[in-house]
Amino acid sequence: MNLMGATPTDYGELVERVEVELGCLDGLLHASAELGIPSPIEYYDVVQLAKVIQVNLHAPFLLTRACLPLLKRAKDASIVFTSSDVGRRGRAYWGAYGVCAFAIEGLIQILGDELESSPHLRVNGVAPGIVRTRLRAAAYPGEDPMSLPEPEEVMSAYLFLMGKDSHSLNGVVVASY
Repeated sequence: MNLMGATPTDYGELVERVEVELGCLDGLLHASAELGIPSPIEYYDVVQLAKVIQVNLHAPFLLTRACLPLLKRAKDASIVFTSSDVGRRGRAYWGAYGVCAFAIEGLIQILGDELESSPHLRVNGVAPGIVRTRLRAAAYPGEDPMSLPEPEEVMSAYLFLMGKDSHSLNGVVVASY
């Protein structure tokens, strides 16, 4: 699905297809992100702002909202968002990316609280730390990517939150570093 241009209708159609094929949904993992162009807020490009907010906040919000009925049908389901250190402590020049990371942290807490009465469905997040990704390379072009951990090295935190062992956690972000 093209997160940049997806509409609520697109998410609804996706959920309908999943429902026909699976009946329910056991997990939803959000791991897509758009960096934008690091810049002071004063000069932040409004077109970039819209793109970053669309991919980093609107898309996970709308996809989660659309998937909730299918997730509630599962015997044990988990929603896992990807967070960032700039969503826990603001840093200059991170602009819309940082703002969205803060918003995702809030979404995790709010949705976790709302789902408190549904013990079979939990929502949490992973702050993976420094990982060798395209987004990291774009944010830190002078950094040697070979010195960074591969994405596979942080998967244990995601797998833990998706699995039954994390049943007691809800509304929290786990750091994998």
